[in-house]
Amino acid sequence: MSSIHERPAHVESRLQAGHWQGDLILGSSNGSAIATLVERKTRMTILVFLQSDHSAQTVGDALIGAFSSLPSSLRRTMTRDQGNEMFHHKRIETKTGLRIYFADPHSPWQRETNENTNGLLRQYFPKGTDLSQWDQDHLNAVADELNGRPRACLKDRTPHQAMRRLRHRTQAHTIRNDR
Repeated sequence: MSSIHERPAHVESRLQAGHWQGDLILGSSNGSAIATLVERKTRMTILVFLQSDHSAQTVGDALIGAFSSLPSSLRRTMTRDQGNEMFHHKRIETKTGLRIYFADPHSPWQRETNENTNGLLRQYFPKGTDLSQWDQDHLNAVADELNGRPRACLKDRTPHQAMRRLRHRTQAHTIRNDR
């Protein structure tokens, strides 16, 4: 495991996109779960349905699927807690190109963006709820709503707007370099 203390210092600055924080929110009796992913610069949230369980195999497969759909420029690092569901972190790194770092035990402030987002998600998925009652389409709708909320930290832009602006800049940079 790579410690958060080994993570490059520039990740903390939020100047570059592609650095994620991840976690699980658990349902009633820990019998169901949703993987939550939040990009640090844009605050873009992705929710991943965990259909059968939240074992390391299931979580690994789900995270590989979620990150594989993103461009490589948005797959730089992910910071997680040290939960057993991340036992397959090396497999996730190999398949996605992400570098995974682990926060210190009992240190949620080291993943503050994700912790804040999980708090917002509890408005949609209250504690004690069976999370298996929702499917990926519903999770996408919730993430879309969350990504459409203006954020003071983004100068009242939404995560969707921040991501579009980032993509526009990246395309403009690519066009300039192709000339």
